[in-house]
Amino acid sequence: MAGRRVNVNVGVLGHIDSGKTALARALSTTASTAAFDKQPQSRERGITLDLGFSCFCVPLPPRLQVTLVDCPGHASLIRTIIGGAQIIDLMMLVIDVTKGMQTQSAECLVIGQIACRKLIVVLNKTDLLPEGKRQAAIDRMAKKMQRTLENTKFRGAPVIPVAAKPGGPDAPETEAPQGIPELIKLLVSQISIPTRDPSGPFLMSVDHCFSIKGQGTVMTGTILSGSVSLGDSVEIPALKVVRKVKSMQMFHTPVSSAVQGDRLGICVTQFDPKLLERGLVCAPESLHTVHAALISVEKIPYFRGPLQTKAKFHITVGHETVMGRVMFFSPAPDSLDREPVLDSFDFSREYLFQEQYLCPAPAEADEAEATEKAGQASAGRCPRQQWALVEFEKPVTCPRLCLVIGSRLDADIHANTCRLAFHGVLLHGLGDRDYAESALPALRVYKLKQKHGVVERVLDDHSVIGRSLFKKETNIQLFVGLRVHLSTGELGVIDSAFGQSGKFKVHIPGGLSPESKKILTSALKKRGRAGRGEAAKPEEAERLEPAQPVGLSLSFKRYVFDAHKRMVQSP
Repeated sequence: MAGRRVNVNVGVLGHIDSGKTALARALSTTASTAAFDKQPQSRERGITLDLGFSCFCVPLPPRLQVTLVDCPGHASLIRTIIGGAQIIDLMMLVIDVTKGMQTQSAECLVIGQIACRKLIVVLNKTDLLPEGKRQAAIDRMAKKMQRTLENTKFRGAPVIPVAAKPGGPDAPETEAPQGIPELIKLLVSQISIPTRDPSGPFLMSVDHCFSIKGQGTVMTGTILSGSVSLGDSVEIPALKVVRKVKSMQMFHTPVSSAVQGDRLGICVTQFDPKLLERGLVCAPESLHTVHAALISVEKIPYFRGPLQTKAKFHITVGHETVMGRVMFFSPAPDSLDREPVLDSFDFSREYLFQEQYLCPAPAEADEAEATEKAGQASAGRCPRQQWALVEFEKPVTCPRLCLVIGSRLDADIHANTCRLAFHGVLLHGLGDRDYAESALPALRVYKLKQKHGVVERVLDDHSVIGRSLFKKETNIQLFVGLRVHLSTGELGVIDSAFGQSGKFKVHIPGGLSPESKKILTSALKKRGRAGRGEAAKPEEAERLEPAQPVGLSLSFKRYVFDAHKRMVQSP
């Protein structure tokens, strides 16, 4: 590592037409083959359609290379923005000072909160402000941005004004950018020299792939972990293809090795670039394809509406976005106070199935109703950690502990709503195509079932007949041996069916207490008289009025992935 340059990736994000590409051009001294909207489609439409990469160097010890990741701003390209945000160390949020925060500015800010630690707000196009009122307008916008950041992890982030392309895109190149030296100085002060670990398996996120006549196929991207050297074998895991590294470059400079965090172009031979637009390249056999995954999950607060189990979302893992169905679950109620484990998933623990992701109940909503709708058995506070099973519609290749983002990218891009729904970390991948039979039975997620009925009559001191707990067509034999609780305090066991109408016999091992017998007898007498149309005497009516039907309650667990659908009660 001695004497080599340290690469830091800085994302350039913001709303369309905020001047991101002009800013990247003004800062950069070296451009990659994918920089400054070189693609014909980008030039034709006048907007950034793909990630652009360029860099400049700062002569600091160690020598610092700043790679700028220019992300698209159009709403329809958000999956590309998400992919770009996952490889950056610091984010520049570019704001058109004449317009302020716009919809995609807000979405970029949300992505930044998920993917990066530091932020700089760049107020661009200051040259468009009237000269006499310019500073006042800049100060107002800076204060407005600080208020916007107040409730985010970027509270107090620096705000700096620039004019990356004075006069607009058609202005002559003689117009010098304004504020760029100050921005570079601020960037250097905000950059924390990252610790780059060359150990571990090589993994690179590829964002462009193209051929060079007479040379081979070049895959450009950012190294996520490990290192690579000339002559090493690398695998394109999605295609199960292994090739040797023929040559490597960093921004047109040939290199013999590269490590985590570096921006790199790898040249291989005998590989069709059309087969790989974006994806991963890794050390052979170090990555596996998964059909489903268990992730820790956190809802993005700006997303409107609940996150429902069985709902489909666009799931972004690295540069890949596929449709996936989710099932949410949380710690069992008796383990709510345990500290969450973020970097592993414990199959030995039990988890409670959720109809939807649990959020703190709104102040105006009834808390009991809110928790009941969510499927949470123990009313009260939300758990510290929640998880989701994500079942992908097509397999994805990704490393463990990678960032996962769930979105609703089919939402109206013109609506002023956040399309990013949740984010999480992939804790465990299920690689078997038949994971539903081979792996899911080990996932101990249960639904807590509760049934309620009443005592119809007493048979003797140790037996009662119950009703209204089951439907007429229910096979009561499946419930024989399960415990039920009487509202008078006794514990009973379902003994057998009683007749054909859904009634059942309950054995009470400890027997009915005298008080319970009195309550039952009074209630049943009153019900019997009412059924015969007899009126109770006034003194009897007064004496019987407080009596209520004696309730029966049955609680049990049913494990979601138990093929036999057995009912289990805790000891």
